[in-house]
Amino acid sequence: MTREASPGAPPEPAFRFHHVGVQTSDLDNSLGWYREFFGAEQNWSLEKFSDLTVSRLPGITRLVELAAGDLRFHVFERPDDTPQSPVAEVPQFQHLCLATKSRAEMEEWRDRWTRLYESGRYTFVRDEGPTEVVEDEDGVLSLYVLDVNGLEYEFTYLPEGVA
Repeated sequence: MTREASPGAPPEPAFRFHHVGVQTSDLDNSLGWYREFFGAEQNWSLEKFSDLTVSRLPGITRLVELAAGDLRFHVFERPDDTPQSPVAEVPQFQHLCLATKSRAEMEEWRDRWTRLYESGRYTFVRDEGPTEVVEDEDGVLSLYVLDVNGLEYEFTYLPEGVA
């Protein structure tokens, strides 16, 4: 067996993170939660889609971009019974990690999640609260929370000197 020649070094990265796509079967519930939890605001909304989008996301009904600072969420609605829903056997992102400035800020995110959950205003697909803030041997702090769709977000704090 022969290997093809390597294509060489990749180009110098000139990209930056643009958005995270969030699939939901209850758009209003998700939009409300993202607005309240992250303080996100709506930038735009779509209800007409290209053939490519429809082929990749059968059943898509609406897409809304929310932004919280430089972080954008593309929240799109697909009914529960839509074919090709994500399944455990298909590789997917496990979580998205967001850096915080301090342990106190992490505790604020945890408390915010708990207040929203206990408010009863949102329906969560998983009845699982946030983790405790944990610290590893390097002093790195981590906290994990789930959105209303069961998607996991990690909040982390890296002390000075830890990359």
